[in-house]
Amino acid sequence: MTCYEELVARGLIAQVTDENEIRDLINEGRAVFYIGFDPTADSLHVGHFMALCLMRRLQLAGNRPIALIGGGTAYIGDPSGRTDMRTMMTPETIQHNCDCFKHQMERFIEFGEGKAMMVNNADWLLPLNYVELLREVGGCFTVNRMLAAECYKQRMERGLSFIEFNYMIMQSYDFYYMFQKYGCNMQFGGDDQWSNMLGGTELIRRKLGKDAYAMTINLLLNSEGKKMGKTAKGAVWLDPKKTSPYEFYQYWRNVSDDDVMKCLRMLTFLPLEEINAMEPWVGTGRINEAKEILAFELTKLVHGEEEATAAQNAARALFSSGDAADMPTVTVGEGDLLDGKMDILAVLVKAGLVPSRSEARRAVEQGGVTADGEKVTDTRTAYTADDLRTGKVFRRGKKSYKKVIFE
Repeated sequence: MTCYEELVARGLIAQVTDENEIRDLINEGRAVFYIGFDPTADSLHVGHFMALCLMRRLQLAGNRPIALIGGGTAYIGDPSGRTDMRTMMTPETIQHNCDCFKHQMERFIEFGEGKAMMVNNADWLLPLNYVELLREVGGCFTVNRMLAAECYKQRMERGLSFIEFNYMIMQSYDFYYMFQKYGCNMQFGGDDQWSNMLGGTELIRRKLGKDAYAMTINLLLNSEGKKMGKTAKGAVWLDPKKTSPYEFYQYWRNVSDDDVMKCLRMLTFLPLEEINAMEPWVGTGRINEAKEILAFELTKLVHGEEEATAAQNAARALFSSGDAADMPTVTVGEGDLLDGKMDILAVLVKAGLVPSRSEARRAVEQGGVTADGEKVTDTRTAYTADDLRTGKVFRRGKKSYKKVIFE
């Protein structure tokens, strides 16, 4: 099976500008392609995961990835998929986030001479003179066509700022610049970027008289059509300080039965034959085995095999005995005690099992909280330092656990 055929079989490809050309470029290892990452946080998250996996697949097939960090476009803000305007960031914040991204990407793709490149569009966008830019590329874009783009249409009713209106031009200019500077002949991205990507291929055609190509990959949606990678606490991050390996593992271990096979195909590097052999497990007790495989493989990709094994062992031990040495732990100290005690509401908030005391109160009153396997029903329940000195496992619901230890 060729590389392109495997991408199709895994359900990754959404739209392409010229399938025959793209197929040949990818299969022959001649694609110099880029994927853009806007540094809107100090960590990549599950929403970026499929793009990183795609870059790795294509690099293994001999193609050259360019990871474009949007240090320049971050000054504008991408309106795609947004109902409101993004918060403006300082140059220092943007640079810090860019540095964090590079460190995380190195787990997926190999950088170096003749290998993957990382570039920052701030290097060429920020020095641009606005009048010169308008004269150079402004005539290649029509307002009517830009307003017809899905990323702009959905914002028109609420109000589209002029600064955001420039985003398509900036992204198109990125492709135009890298086509000339690095020989970048393809752009990949999420399906919500299709209009912006077409703007780049059209700009290259009109200005340089040459062909460039674009391919979008399917967004990672669950069976209900919602983007995956969100929990009650927010995004599932790739940074272990923001989402621990155990929490990352548990997220994938707990995906819906209907989403397991899709995630195995789209995100893991297991052979398709092996994944297809698991298809009969859907609807049976063995689907949990498939979930464990999914969670282990993805945690290994992001955090390494040692952390994946520890997370799996912790999850299994917790399920069977209610405790585990490797489970996520939070420490409390004298400053967390009030009159020598810490009430259950404060414990749940400190452990990150709930966002607020009011949410903690509801969880206790609804019977969804246990301490070392014993249900907590009284919101006035409190614990001394001695109660917590050896560690106590608190659970909210069926899937959220933390061990709390007093030090």
